[in-house]
Amino acid sequence: MLHKLVYILLFSGLIVSCKSPEARHPLQSHSGTFIKESAERNKLIYDEEKDYIEKIIAKDSANDYISSENGFWYYYNIKDTATTEKPDLGDVVKFTYDIKDLNGDVILSEKENGLQQYKVDQSNQDLISGVREGIKLMREGETVTFLFPSYKAFGYYGIEEKLGTNIPVQSTVTLHSIEQSNKN
Repeated sequence: MLHKLVYILLFSGLIVSCKSPEARHPLQSHSGTFIKESAERNKLIYDEEKDYIEKIIAKDSANDYISSENGFWYYYNIKDTATTEKPDLGDVVKFTYDIKDLNGDVILSEKENGLQQYKVDQSNQDLISGVREGIKLMREGETVTFLFPSYKAFGYYGIEEKLGTNIPVQSTVTLHSIEQSNKN
């Protein structure tokens, strides 16, 4: 009898342990509001930066600013009207640039950055998106000053110990040469 009782308990334990696992329920439920709030916050930041940049442009009567379709502003320091070639996909360009805050204080000098070589739209080089897009608007020998909102510059990350988060910047870029790719 004791033997049968042990078998019954063992069989019962076996049946109970074969129960399929139950799904765990999340501790917190996210409704997607974080992304919506982040997008709204970024729109406000951009609007504030845009207003600030437009005030700077309005005060600067010495330069003719152009608004790019990529969300930044620029003016020509040196313009080449004779050359028509602009960098295209795969072209290798050599250029120098600096990064300043909108008050003109140097954050990264042209000397610190050195002569840059960049394969247009095909390089993983650490260039801010504003400079990558701005180069495509230039001709060989031109020098252009760009005003970038923070999302076209260093955005949320900034530059450690040099530039805080969400700070618009200006950059003066000189395009020294364009080496056409074989595709062109």
